[in-house]
Amino acid sequence: MRKRKSIRVVMVALASLVVDVPIGMAADEATEQLIEIQALHQQAAVETMHAQDKADLHVKRTTKRKADPEDGQRAEEVVQTLRQAIEKYKDPRVALNKGFRPFLPNAPQPYYHYTKKLNRFKAPLTFDPAQPTSLLYRRTDSGFELIGAMYMASKDSSERELHALVPLSVAQWHAHVNVCIPPKGTTDWARFGVKGSIATEKDCKKAGGQFVPQLFGWMLPVFPFEDAPEKIWAQ
Repeated sequence: MRKRKSIRVVMVALASLVVDVPIGMAADEATEQLIEIQALHQQAAVETMHAQDKADLHVKRTTKRKADPEDGQRAEEVVQTLRQAIEKYKDPRVALNKGFRPFLPNAPQPYYHYTKKLNRFKAPLTFDPAQPTSLLYRRTDSGFELIGAMYMASKDSSERELHALVPLSVAQWHAHVNVCIPPKGTTDWARFGVKGSIATEKDCKKAGGQFVPQLFGWMLPVFPFEDAPEKIWAQ
């Protein structure tokens, strides 16, 4: 019982970070469903940084394309632009001053997202290689080390549109799909959520959950300080 309560508290805390709702207000019935959905969104963002099975029920990736002659140059231009744009954020204090906010900086994670809300809202409307949605940091003995950034694009984007942003012969965008949001009071994350066993609308409805075909938009992590393409565009 205590474990379920703890999970619930963590999920509410995650949601309060995403939507700027004070934790004391999270019990309001009018916002509770939004809180849970936003919490799952943030859970998905953290899961993004883990190596995932190609057959994951809740991860969809763009199809690898055959390279066009200009693909390599286009991809390199994105990397160079990103590298130059985020160089100043090697000091996390600069990122904070520019509006990037860390997600659960004290919780153990393989990578830490510092997200700028303005960039997140602009992402579905326009793509600017110099303005990633999130900065990615690795914790070190002395603090945080900047290792990369993450772009986002509209969930309605076609593969053709995503290819126009970053060549699909070089990089694979991914999205979190077929997610069953649990009914109120349920914390069975073995069945629900971005790692749950439920992955169809029929099974989700049967379990009393809310089916979401795709959470967030398309996502693409990039590690521009690496020295090889397979590391720069690693998933």
